[in-house]
This record gives sequence, structure tokens and C-alpha cells, in this order.
Amino acid sequence: MYYTTDNLRDYQQEMKLRLFKEWEFHQSVMVQMPTGTGKTHLLAAIVREFLHGSHAPVWIVAHRRELVDQIEETVSRYGMRKEDGRVRVLSIQWLSRNGQTMDETPALIVIDEAHHALAETYRALWKRYPEARKLGMTATPYRLNGRGFTDLFDSLITSWTVETFIGKGWLSPFDYVSIRADSREQRLIDSLKKRGADGDYQVKEMNAVLNRETTIKGLYESVERYAHGKKGIVYAISIAHARRIAACYNAHGLDAVAIDSRTPASERKKLVDDFRQGRMKVLVNVDIFSEGFDCPDVEFVQLARPTLSLAKYLQQVGRGLRRSGEKESCILIDNVGLYRIFGLPVRNHDWTAMFEGRMIGNALSRARTEGRLSLPGILSLPEDEKQREDELEVVITHDRLMESLIDRKDCSPEKETQPVLKSYYDRQSGLWGLRRGE
Repeated sequence: MYYTTDNLRDYQQEMKLRLFKEWEFHQSVMVQMPTGTGKTHLLAAIVREFLHGSHAPVWIVAHRRELVDQIEETVSRYGMRKEDGRVRVLSIQWLSRNGQTMDETPALIVIDEAHHALAETYRALWKRYPEARKLGMTATPYRLNGRGFTDLFDSLITSWTVETFIGKGWLSPFDYVSIRADSREQRLIDSLKKRGADGDYQVKEMNAVLNRETTIKGLYESVERYAHGKKGIVYAISIAHARRIAACYNAHGLDAVAIDSRTPASERKKLVDDFRQGRMKVLVNVDIFSEGFDCPDVEFVQLARPTLSLAKYLQQVGRGLRRSGEKESCILIDNVGLYRIFGLPVRNHDWTAMFEGRMIGNALSRARTEGRLSLPGILSLPEDEKQREDELEVVITHDRLMESLIDRKDCSPEKETQPVLKSYYDRQSGLWGLRRGE
């Protein structure tokens, strides 16, 4: 390793070492780290180190223009300027249009938010550049259809759990507020039957059912009650839904703006800058700030869009879990009851099983669909402390969350002395086997 002191945190340094070791055996590797733990900084450090052993160019591929700008800024801090030409940060849309005219062959292709890599536009990179090393970075190696990633990536490296990152102080603790299981809003959400092309709820039906005055008034009342005066992000169903939410919040004196795919790039940049600088309190968005958006002082996240996607849920709540010096905790306001499908953000997930395609969906989603919901590992307040006067309930407070994490740590059994046998898929031979440790 050329850079053993490159301002990486201990867990980032460990992940970098594990990756380079994995590259000794596998050409294509995916790395999983929770949202807010510095994947882009790790990416930049890996690329800088890789360039010391290769003079061929490196491509970093993202799926949105905003992410391209953000990655370029981070990479430049590691001494790799855009003008040098050795590192290119490209959007997959630009690359799919212009890739055939590129006169260079990359030695390394890094896929940011690599859970999108199953799309044909990404697969084309594997076909066009079979000799290039591949690195996929994601918080959620999971697809709603249950397809694994083993036909693209040879192995998965996972980092600590969200629970561990919070316990060690690298991610923010949170308060979690949700609609009740027997609330009117939950019954409306349970009535959703149609599915879109991606297997998630159909946007048109969600909009028809939930883009209503009473529901939107309830969203505002939730923020006013639990996050008054705080800075936050709201996740909406559709453009019309987002604009109606922002209008309602502004009518009640809460500075809010709706941002969506139709917002011009220059205007979007100005609005985001206003939000970062505190000149705007609330961003209401439609699938714009689910991935890659870095604003550590976000104090609340409001979920106003139902989803069946675990990845979408974790990406959205993760926007509020970044640490900030001014922030004691984050408030997660779940107006669509997602924790009853996916568990709280500290619930552990078998990412390896999802990566390998052995886990289709997750147990909580199936139980919810079949009407036999159980919540293993869900933390909640004692019954007498729950608020019964309205449709909202406090699921957990940040102080009780921290107490619970400490209790779990104290009660956890000793680690296995023998490495556990795990299923293993060899992409080159197409065979399955068992693996013990490494």
C-alpha cells in the first residue's frame, strides 16, 4: 500500500486493504458500506492508490449529473484534477451515447451506486472492456426483483452494520416516529394493489390515493409537531405531490421548495446551495436525493412515499444519519409505515445473500403482504409511553436507541472461534461451493 495515512478513518482503511487483497484473486469486486460512511472518500483513495501501479486511465461512472459533480470535487481533493485526464468521472447516460467514440481503454472502471449496475447500459461496459478491473460501490447490494449481481461481480466486501456505526459514533442516532398500524393512512397504503415495471407500487395509484388535502395536511402537522424549526428532506410520490406538499408547508410559514427531474439544472443547484447554507429549511423531492446527496446537518427526514424497495428505504433514511457537529440526533418521520415492512434502519441485513440472489425480497415484506407481520429486532417504547391521541406514535427515541445498542453489545455472544461456512458462487466456472473464511 502506498498511502497508509491518507486521512481515511480506520474502517475505510480496512476496507481499502481488503479490496486490494480481494483484487489479487478477483477482477470484479463490489463494496458495501452504509449511507453516510464515506464511500466517495474511500473511492477516491482507492483510485489514487491504483494509479500508482498503472498509467492507464480510470473511469468513475455515476447515474446522475449531480453525482458526477460531487465525485469530481471529492477526487480533486485527493490530487486528481479533472484537467489531468487520468481520471474521468462520467455519467452512464453520456457514456452510453458517446462510449463508442472513446479512444482510450480504462484499466479500472468504478461504478458508483452499483446496485444500478444490472441495467444494460452498465452491462455494456463489461462487454466492451472485459480486461478492465471493476469496482462497484453501494450501500445496498439489493434489487427489488431479487436478482443477484454475481454475473457482473466476483465477490462482495461488506463493512460494519448501521448499528455498529451508530454505536461507535460514526453515524447519528435517531428518533423514529411513524403512523400507527391501525391508522387511516396505513389502511390507505395497505389498499395499494398495482405494481409498476420495477415491481414497486405504481406511482399513478399512489398519487391518486395519497395526494389528498387531508394527507398532506397530516404531513405538515407531523413536521410541526416533531421537527419544528429543523432542517429536513421530504420524499414525495410524484412531481404533483411534491409541489403540493411544498405549497402547503409554505402556506403555513415553513420555507420549503419542491425539486424534481423537471427543475432546470441551474435552478436546482441554487436551491440545493440555499438548503446547504440554511437559507431554505425543507427540500421536497421526487427520487432526486435518494442517493449520493451529502448534507450532514439534515435534522429530519420525512417519508411520504410508500415503497417496497429496501434499497430505496435505506438510501432515504440514510440522508439523515450523517454526523454533524451541531446535530445530536436525527428525526425520521415515517408517514407511510415503512418500518413495519423493513424494520428500523439498525436492522441487520444479509447483504451477501441478496448479492448472490439467494434472498428474494425480505421476510418482513412477505409477511406484510400475507398479513402475518412480525418484527424481529424492532425496538419500541414501552406501551404506556406510546402516544394514543392521534395517528402517530413514537417508535423509539435516540436515547433509548443508544441504551438498546449498549444492551445488545453487552448481551451479544462470543464470536465464533471457527470460520463459518458460506455458500460461494464462482462466476468464471458457473459452479457453487462452500467457503470457510477467506
